[in-house]
Amino acid sequence: MRYVLLICADESGIQAMSEEEGAAMMAKYAAFGQEMTERGVLQTGERLRPTIDATTVRVRDGEVLTSDGPFAETKEQIGGYYVVDCKDLDEAIEVAAKIPGASLGTIEVRPIWDM
Repeated sequence: MRYVLLICADESGIQAMSEEEGAAMMAKYAAFGQEMTERGVLQTGERLRPTIDATTVRVRDGEVLTSDGPFAETKEQIGGYYVVDCKDLDEAIEVAAKIPGASLGTIEVRPIWDM
């Protein structure tokens, strides 16, 4: 079954990292990506730009409305994601726990609804 692993953390904490801390975190992500690719579960993944670069789109009464920033005020923002193909939820949780961002925020494990 395929799952999306949403990496959620407080952007301000990530932005406050020193250059060395950021490089160390990126090295951990590279190691995670390599391990999961070799394991055969990683399908794709991307880092997202900060919410300040986001645009929210809504349609109300046929009119397209846009606004800058995220759609909701939250303490944690989605900073990236992975799509994995795991045998079951237990394996998806085990993979999610290895994402470096789990130590800073939350990883939401959500099954993908194949259509």
